[in-house]
Amino acid sequence: MQISVRRAKAGDPGHPTSRSFAGRALVLTVVASVAAGLAAVAVATTADAVTVGAGSHTEILPAGAALPTGCGTLSTNPRQFVTADAPAGPVPTNDWWSSLVFKKFDCSYSENLHAHPISYDTTAGGLGFSYNTTPQISGSATGVGEYHYVYAEDFTAGVSGMNAPKVLVDDWSDWTVTPYWSDGARTMTATIGHGLPFAYFQITGGNAQITAKSTPTVWSHSGASIGYSVAGNDYVAYAPTGATWSVSGNVISSSLAGKGYFSVAALPTTPETATAEKASLATSYGRYAHNHVTGTKLSYSYDQAASRVSTTYKYDTTARESGATGTVIGLYPHQWRALTGATPIAQTYVSARGAMKTLVGRSSYTTSAVFSGVLPEIPAVADSSGADLLTLNGYLDEIKGNPMDARGNDTYWTGKGLGRAARIAEIADQLGRTEVRDAALGAIRERLTDWFTASPGKTQRVFYYDRNWGTLIGYPASYGSDQELNDHHFHYGYFIAAAATLAKFDPAWASNARYGGMIDLLIRDANNYDRSDNRFPYLRDFDIYAGHDWAAGHGAFFAGNNQESSSEGMNFANALIQWGQATGNTTVRDAGIFIWTTQSAAINEYWFDVHDENFPEAFGHGTVGMVWGDGGAYTTWFTAAPEMIQGINMLPITGGHLYLGNDPAYVRSNYAEVVRNAGHEPTVWQDILWSFLALGDGEAALAKFRAKSGYTPEEGESKAHTFHWIRNLAALGTTDTSVTANHPLARVFVKNGVKTYVASNITAKPLTVTFSDGRTLTAAAGKTATVGALTWSGGNATGGGADPSPTGTTPTPTDPTSSPTPTPTVTTDPTPTPTVTTDPTPTPTTPGGAIRFLQTGGALAAAAGAAGTLTVPKATDVPDNQPHDPVIFTATGLNLTHEADEPTTFDLAVDADTTVGNAAQVRISYDLTGDGSFERVETYRYFATDAVPGWEGYRETAGLAAAAGTMGDLENGAVQVEIWSPIGSGPSTVSLGSLSTVHLPYR
Repeated sequence: MQISVRRAKAGDPGHPTSRSFAGRALVLTVVASVAAGLAAVAVATTADAVTVGAGSHTEILPAGAALPTGCGTLSTNPRQFVTADAPAGPVPTNDWWSSLVFKKFDCSYSENLHAHPISYDTTAGGLGFSYNTTPQISGSATGVGEYHYVYAEDFTAGVSGMNAPKVLVDDWSDWTVTPYWSDGARTMTATIGHGLPFAYFQITGGNAQITAKSTPTVWSHSGASIGYSVAGNDYVAYAPTGATWSVSGNVISSSLAGKGYFSVAALPTTPETATAEKASLATSYGRYAHNHVTGTKLSYSYDQAASRVSTTYKYDTTARESGATGTVIGLYPHQWRALTGATPIAQTYVSARGAMKTLVGRSSYTTSAVFSGVLPEIPAVADSSGADLLTLNGYLDEIKGNPMDARGNDTYWTGKGLGRAARIAEIADQLGRTEVRDAALGAIRERLTDWFTASPGKTQRVFYYDRNWGTLIGYPASYGSDQELNDHHFHYGYFIAAAATLAKFDPAWASNARYGGMIDLLIRDANNYDRSDNRFPYLRDFDIYAGHDWAAGHGAFFAGNNQESSSEGMNFANALIQWGQATGNTTVRDAGIFIWTTQSAAINEYWFDVHDENFPEAFGHGTVGMVWGDGGAYTTWFTAAPEMIQGINMLPITGGHLYLGNDPAYVRSNYAEVVRNAGHEPTVWQDILWSFLALGDGEAALAKFRAKSGYTPEEGESKAHTFHWIRNLAALGTTDTSVTANHPLARVFVKNGVKTYVASNITAKPLTVTFSDGRTLTAAAGKTATVGALTWSGGNATGGGADPSPTGTTPTPTDPTSSPTPTPTVTTDPTPTPTVTTDPTPTPTTPGGAIRFLQTGGALAAAAGAAGTLTVPKATDVPDNQPHDPVIFTATGLNLTHEADEPTTFDLAVDADTTVGNAAQVRISYDLTGDGSFERVETYRYFATDAVPGWEGYRETAGLAAAAGTMGDLENGAVQVEIWSPIGSGPSTVSLGSLSTVHLPYR
């Protein structure tokens, strides 16, 4: 069956959904119905289930399962649309140009190819050009609305007399493609690419011919180049040296002096631009016109110490004539904002993504972007000893019997259930609710193991690998993940992220000997990070140059490819980071960091337009629900509700989605737009929107939750996770991207100008993390740690502490970050245990190390030792800043070099239980030579404790009450810490072991 709808209505962006087939335009609703009715034909193979460790997949299509469709019938092999010279291996199915090989409805040519700044189309006569600088805007600023730089053809470049029956693909590279035309007598190739103002042609059998839609205005005609305008857009055609161009009506042609190559460039000029400026640009570009781009390649690196991602975009060129080296390159906003070592020219191109800046005469360029870090989950730092803890535990009790709550059996809804269970496991572990955690982990383990086991005749919860398409499809499929190859990164990201959580607690399950290999296949299918692996295309779903994913690649929508849920794409990137970190696979981790860093910048530009520069002014919205190849839309595939239009780019809410809060003011503005457009506070997906708002105003989000806690959770969420997220962000404040860490699982938050530093150590060894402002943080094995304004305050419902350490064996780290010189304020934050009163054998004080721990027996030791508590007697005198009946801790035999200008810092866990009006005070004294006299004495103001059981953090930020003497190097020296009660009617308790630390200003 031949279906011809792609030209049904010029500019109509409606199309079958990439998430569901709820098309909005009548003509394409019909297409959706037809496409949905195309039955797949099983392609039998002789392959049995393919074993991958303890898991397996099949290469026999399950009964009733569908495969990708094309041209109105089953397209069994997209390589029928490539030439013999095309690269080997699977074809890219989700790229900006993939409709050349994934011919959904047109077996002959392609859909519109939105390369930017030029859009293209392929026809029998050649390559169509469109440089549209005027957006078509529909809808309203408070309802559904769209903007599109609609394909409006200015001219076709081809060969005189050519009438090719179809177009094949002759070559491709990371962001270029080379279509091929032949009608038996004439041939043509044209290399086009993202960001290329040039298209490069090679022809045989006739003259080069440019056929304009209207009579072109020639403004420069000098020898081998001709400058002309069509519909107000300026172009230059360059023929080889010795050739000329002739103009007849709307046709510009050249014999090319028999050399068979030419190029055409769009200029970044307007009708108002002076002819002299156009001519100058034409000359500048002309130096590179015959350096044909013949390949492009991405390379990236993650500098963990600096927490930056460097990305290099390289161009291979073939010189058809001698001259200058390099080419002309257009950069998207997410690229030019991060550009290093190069300066664009003044003129810019108009594009659907905003202004594109131009580099002239370059063969490569590099961007450098900050990786701001991710977390497995927001840490439990809020007061957990009262009603809020009881509320949270109540929510956990409600779901512990059904942690997945999966709404369907397909890949997407299974993924959503897995994501829900992973969040529950993470927060339950923090709170010491091991029975809830283990129930969630058990559900994840059971469901993933089922999906990762193929058996004869199995048709449900099974993965099938198709060699022709180079893809792994899970059945039951959903939302076109089979026939359209839609959304694999969306679906599989949930699987991988849940597996990463499971891997921390059950590393044996995640090993390659068991199910780790199946997770790796899911990663490679959606975004293959290994160029040498020819089972899957390189980075299938991630558009390297555009900086973001595409949901699908057949582009049969006139408007090009699209992506709706950018945040689910980021869920995939975060899943790679978490999985790679948990399993020690830094290659996967770094691929995730590259995608995460690049795409978070692209989302801020093209979904959120946080700089208010990229959306057309008349569009009226501050965000879009979907990005299209030629524009954007304030809508979704499944609803016109503002809560979901905006919420679809927020979910799922995880510690990998903190990029959503990089601009707290924008968060508040985005939420306000929901309310404005809906005409009321959210009535659906409240939890998603409140969780998003918490990144910009945690207190407001918490108030909304408390006022409307009877809401129905979004399908992938739970009240337990939402309350945990909002309550703790209300305490932490907003993310502070000005400070980074030398560890990928770390973040900094700030509230009222005071920072809290967070790092998660999911390895089996202690980890010291250094932040870019000099702060350091030591996290014990398997623990999340905080330092600064807030420290750990998890606990169980009875008020007693519970250690959140993972059970089982944690994976051996492959990249533990060693800290150079420790710098001020260090604290670890395993869950406080105020009811523990064990008194283990004291660990002897040992010399060496600037971080010291309080231990039983009065030791101020270099190692944490066993946990315990010590009673600080009640006050016996007035608060005169002098020790009265103190508990004393001492370190001796210290040989350390003083760090000039560094202060003493400490973090002591103290608790007055229910006693009202107590306080703790500390004095730290330095004996530099060990002779019994103190050369430096520092007395700190007392810290008033509350009357609520649970550890509180007493820190040096209380301020100095008195200081005397001068610091110096410790040579067989000693340090003494005295803690006493300056006021109060009862004793207090100080924690011993890892919770109470003193950081000496020494190395």
